[in-house]
Amino acid sequence: MFMEILVTGGTVFASRFTAEYFSAKGHKVYVLNRGNHVQSPHVIPIKGDRHHLGDTLKKYHFDVVMDITAYNYDDVKLLFEGLGSFDHYIFVSSSAVYPETLQQPFHEQQKCGENSYWGDYGIHKIAAESFVLENIRNSYIIRPPYLYGSMNNLYREAFVFDCAENDLPFYVPQDGKMSLQFFHIRDMCRFIEILLDKQPIERIYNVGNTEIVDICHWVKLCYKVLGKKPEMQYVDGRIPQRSYFPFLNYSYILDVKRQNSLMKETTPLFDGLCESYEWYKNHKEFVKRKPLLDFIHKNFK
Repeated sequence: MFMEILVTGGTVFASRFTAEYFSAKGHKVYVLNRGNHVQSPHVIPIKGDRHHLGDTLKKYHFDVVMDITAYNYDDVKLLFEGLGSFDHYIFVSSSAVYPETLQQPFHEQQKCGENSYWGDYGIHKIAAESFVLENIRNSYIIRPPYLYGSMNNLYREAFVFDCAENDLPFYVPQDGKMSLQFFHIRDMCRFIEILLDKQPIERIYNVGNTEIVDICHWVKLCYKVLGKKPEMQYVDGRIPQRSYFPFLNYSYILDVKRQNSLMKETTPLFDGLCESYEWYKNHKEFVKRKPLLDFIHKNFK
C-alpha cells in the first residue's frame, strides 16, 4: 500500500537508510532536517528545526511519522505539536532504557530506569517514550541494541575493517568474552513495515538478532569479510576499554521473542557485515573516526 511518510533526519545512518529504504519501496518519503547535510536524491526534504517548527508541517498529512532522531522528551513533544495530521507514529528508542541491575535478557515488561553506563542518554529516551505512550495513539516504540549495516557513520565495524585492511593485530578487551547483540538497519525497516501492516496490540518491541556473539567472534567475522584472520592480543582490564575498542565495557542482551513472533528471520551477521564493508570501502569519508588507532600505535607498539 502506497504511503506518504515523514522521516526525521534523513541525512545520516539510521534515518537516511530508513528514508531511502521506504522510498525504494515506492512510497513518497519526506525528510525533516535543518538542511545542513547532503540530502538523498530520492526523498523530499522539508527544511526545519523540530524545536521551532511553526506551521512548517501543518499543511501535510502523513500516513506514518518515523521518528528516528528524537533523544528526549522535548524532541518528541515539539515535533508532535508541530505536526498536522498523521495516522501512525514509530519512535526508535534504545536498549539504554533498561537499568543494568535488571535480570537479563531484558524484556519489554521490565521497568525502565537509569542505567549507569548510558547515563542521561537512557534517561532522556525513557522520558521521550513516556510522552509517546501517553499522548500519541497508534504509536509503536522499538528498542534496538547496536545497529549496523550500510551507511553506518559510527566507527564500530569500520574500525575493525581498518585493522584488517592494514593487517594489524586486534587488541581485545580482557578475555574477549563480552557479549554483543546487533541488528541490521534493513531488518529494522522490515520490522517497521510489519508493525504497520499487522498493527499488533503490543506497543513496545525489543528488536535484535537472536544470535549473540562475543567480542572475539565479532572481530573474526569482520576480518573474515576481508578474507583474513586476526591475530588477537588481549589487553589488561586496567586500560580504559573505549580508548582502543569501539564499545563500552558493558554486556547486555535483549529478549526479542516479541519481535520474532512477527518477523521470523533476521539478516545473518556475517552477511550483514559483508554489506557493511561493501558500503564502507566506497564511503570512508562519511565515517566519524575516533582516535582508537592512534592510541594503539602509541601504547601497544
